[in-house]
Amino acid sequence: MLSEDELALLEAIRESGSLSRAAVRLGKAPSTISHAARQLETRFDALLFDRRRYRLQLTPAGQLLALEAARLMQDVSRLTRRVKQIAGGWEDRLWIVTDELLEFDILAPVITAFDALQSGVTLRVTHEVLGGTWEALRDGRADLVVGATNEPPAIPKLRWFELGVMDWVFAVSPRHPLARLPEPLERETVARHRSVVVADSSRVSEGRAYGLTGGQATLAVPSMRAKVVAQRQGLGVGWLPRHRVAGLLKRGELVEKRMADPREPNILYVAWRGEHEGRALSWWLEQLRQPRLAKRLIKGLEITD
Repeated sequence: MLSEDELALLEAIRESGSLSRAAVRLGKAPSTISHAARQLETRFDALLFDRRRYRLQLTPAGQLLALEAARLMQDVSRLTRRVKQIAGGWEDRLWIVTDELLEFDILAPVITAFDALQSGVTLRVTHEVLGGTWEALRDGRADLVVGATNEPPAIPKLRWFELGVMDWVFAVSPRHPLARLPEPLERETVARHRSVVVADSSRVSEGRAYGLTGGQATLAVPSMRAKVVAQRQGLGVGWLPRHRVAGLLKRGELVEKRMADPREPNILYVAWRGEHEGRALSWWLEQLRQPRLAKRLIKGLEITD
C-alpha cells in the first residue's frame, strides 16, 4: 500500500505534468520529488512516469497505481471511521421498519435530527404491513419496528412499549349502495360487498386483514393511501384511520357508516430485540417515547386529494 506522501506525489504529477510544478505544489525540492518518483518505480519494478514528452505524464501502469491507491486509501479511511464508530458504541447500521399505517413524512424531521449527531450510522427505513412488521423483527430484517399492530408475538429477547392508539371509521363512497342503507349496518349486509384491504406483507404466514367476513370478496391494494383512493372511487368498502380521512368525511367525499359490530381501536407498538442496543437504537427509542412525536405518528397526515 502507498503512503499518503506517495499518493500525493502521484496526484501532483498527474495534475501538474511537471516534476518542478509538483515540487512547488508539495513544498519540496525538485530533486526530492525526482528521487521519490524513481523509488516508486524501483519498488514496483515498472515504468510509472512517461518522461519522453514535454509534459510529464503517468504511464498506464502509473495511472492504474494512482487510481487503485486512491481507492484503497479511501477504503482504509472509511474502515478507520467505522472502527472508531463501533468502538464508540454506535451501530454500523440501523434498520427501521414501520408499519404501512405510519408515514415517512413524519419521520423525516427525526432523521434530520439524527443526522446532526454525525454518528456515521447508516439508516435504512422500510415498510411492512400487518404481520409482516413483526415478522421482519423476528427474522432479522429489522432492528426496530414502529407501529406494529396486534399483541407482541413470542420473539426471543423481545422488548416493546405502546406507541399509542389508532381509531377507525367504516367509510364508503357516497355513490356506493351501502351509503343509502339504514344504520347500523349488519355484518351480513356488508359481506355482500367487496372490501378493500391493504395486502399483508408477511412472507411466512397466510397474512390477515381486519373486518372481513368469511367468503367476502376483496380488493388488495399496496398502501393505505391506495385503499382510501379505492374506497372514494366506490371500488369497495372498509375501515380507514379516522384522523387521516377526517377532511374527506367532512366534505362528503366519504360517508361514515355506523356498524352493528364496531371495530375496536388498535394499539400500535414500538419493538426491538434486547441483544442489540447501541447508541443509535437508544436515541431512536428516546424520540419515539416523546408524546408529541407519538401523537403525530398515530394521527398521520390528513389525506386531502
